[in-house]
Amino acid sequence: MLQYPDIDPVALSVGPLTVHWYGITYLVAFSVGWWLAKHRASKAGSGWNPDEIGDAVFYIVIGVIAGGKLGSLLFYQTELLFTQPLQALNPFSPYGFRGMSFHGGFLGVLAAFWLYARHTNRSFFQVADFFAPAFPIGLGAGRIGNFINGELYGRITDVPWGMVFPHAGPEPRHPNQLYQFFCEGVILFIVVWVFSSKPRPARAVSGVFVISYGIYRFFIEFVRQPDADLGFVAFNWLTMGQVLSFPMILVGLYLLYSAYNAKPASGLKK
Repeated sequence: MLQYPDIDPVALSVGPLTVHWYGITYLVAFSVGWWLAKHRASKAGSGWNPDEIGDAVFYIVIGVIAGGKLGSLLFYQTELLFTQPLQALNPFSPYGFRGMSFHGGFLGVLAAFWLYARHTNRSFFQVADFFAPAFPIGLGAGRIGNFINGELYGRITDVPWGMVFPHAGPEPRHPNQLYQFFCEGVILFIVVWVFSSKPRPARAVSGVFVISYGIYRFFIEFVRQPDADLGFVAFNWLTMGQVLSFPMILVGLYLLYSAYNAKPASGLKK
């Protein structure tokens, strides 16, 4: 059994100002994503100007935060949303920033892509395919924040690397946050970044990202502790994370199929 490092979730406290490590991981996520996107934009033939990346990141930040919070309320805290909607939606209430949902943040980012595409006269997948390779590092950073907070831990286990997490009882559990960091922040990044390093048809890069995350998340849920407010949502094994991830697999398959089987535009022969 490994010893869980008891890290203070508060990184810095000066008077009334309190900075949490979890917030720092979000700052790292957006900063690294910005840098990676500018790196991609600086390549010849990218179709992007590095100076415009900042505007796109602004859209994405809003999408992540708004979508992540709303997704957490809709998918995992439905009762709170309907019984105390003003408290749930008030960012200054005790419930204001309680939890962020990846799937909600993902939908928020899709909305941000759509808005930015309209603003810059691009297609949706021109934006989505360009930014998808920059996202995994940010996802991994967020999981480190979960680990520091001692939240989203795994199920009880007897594997040698099991950990006893604060507020999770005396039994060792899977360090699920580290599994997710490795899969989301390392493997997913390598897969999507390498795949996008060569010219690909529209929708292909987005398809690889969506299907890869969906498959990984569906299976990692088998060792992740179900959310206390929900438990298993069906069959005594299906979690909300699996319910939300399975459609991603189907969408990813469709995007890859349509990307590589799109019929060329017809035209009159001269």
